[in-house]
Amino acid sequence: MLEALHVGTQGFSPRTRSDGQLVRFGADAARVALRGTRTPGVPLELELTLRPGEGKRARLNGVGLPSAEGLRAEVATLVFTPDRLAVVKGGPGVRRAYLDRALGRLLPSRATVPTAYATALGQRNIALRRVALGVSSREALAPWTGRVAELGTELVEARREALRFLAPAFTERAGALALPDGMLLYTGEPPTIDGLEARLERDLERGATGLGPHLDDIGILAGDRDLRLYGSQGEQRLAVLALILAEAAALAERRAVPPLLLLDDVLSELDGDRRAALLASLPPGGQAILSATSAEAMPREPDQLLEVTPGLVTVR
Repeated sequence: MLEALHVGTQGFSPRTRSDGQLVRFGADAARVALRGTRTPGVPLELELTLRPGEGKRARLNGVGLPSAEGLRAEVATLVFTPDRLAVVKGGPGVRRAYLDRALGRLLPSRATVPTAYATALGQRNIALRRVALGVSSREALAPWTGRVAELGTELVEARREALRFLAPAFTERAGALALPDGMLLYTGEPPTIDGLEARLERDLERGATGLGPHLDDIGILAGDRDLRLYGSQGEQRLAVLALILAEAAALAERRAVPPLLLLDDVLSELDGDRRAALLASLPPGGQAILSATSAEAMPREPDQLLEVTPGLVTVR
């Protein structure tokens, strides 16, 4: 059910990038239709249909969207699943991807910067390999070097701006969850043409650009401890929760509409005090859907309780 809500509001699954896996066995297509309100009195209807091998079709209030990605511009949805611990435990690429998605939600006007930078970087790497093979000149490389420096600077600035919204809220939410001195740290520096040209010989040998924000990392810390290296699994879980709650608070402030929160099995490793702190940290006026193995795991009476068994959802 949580996956369907994510697909219907964001156009993709948090579990798989294979659309074919979203279609029920024996069926030739899948469809998600959602009805709710954006704000009190403002109706919102979303629909997404997908057929393996064809493009996804999305509709907003009965009107077709150019692409399923357009759903994300209309509804912000944040999801926690147990495998999201990779944001803390995984390599730098996972944290870069998370921050770039967050900046797209927090700063819609700069949402295309990460993709534009990745495209320019890919073109420069192709040009590097062509020069190394002797089928192209170094002069042909220069425009891509300038483009990587320009877009790399934009990306570093956008990431820093996104962290200015996230970092204070992260520290506050981490503290509420009994993870003191939580901090987000980004030390990336904008690439320059001079810096890229200074390492040109090494880049030609490797066939890849060795300087730029595609190599940066985001530190997720508790005091002076990097939680990736020195945090327990419980602390890493709290850090991911604090990060999601921090983004929810920042989105509620910047977009005036709280995001939809999908929290899968979020309570299983939290004690009673942390469960209560989690609920207290949810943005007011928004909607959060929590899954648990039993109703007794809920720290208070939910607004609505659904019991899910194979093929059946019952309102209790």
